[in-house]
Amino acid sequence: MATVNFSVPEDVKVAFNTTFCKENKSAIIAALMREAVDRAQRKDRARQAATRILERRESAPIVSTAECREAREKDRP
Repeated sequence: MATVNFSVPEDVKVAFNTTFCKENKSAIIAALMREAVDRAQRKDRARQAATRILERRESAPIVSTAECREAREKDRP
């Protein structure tokens, strides 16, 4: 288990200690860190997906509104 040292504003420290006075603060901070890592990784994957979509659009065929409408109506019962 690693030990970390962070500087936080005093008001955040007081609020955290007050809120979680009867809980394992290390476990809470570890869980928050995991959530932050997950959130950052999801954001990165979303950014990569958007980049791939935009790259594919460059080589996608141009289709007119009329062609789109015709294709939609063709498949309707």
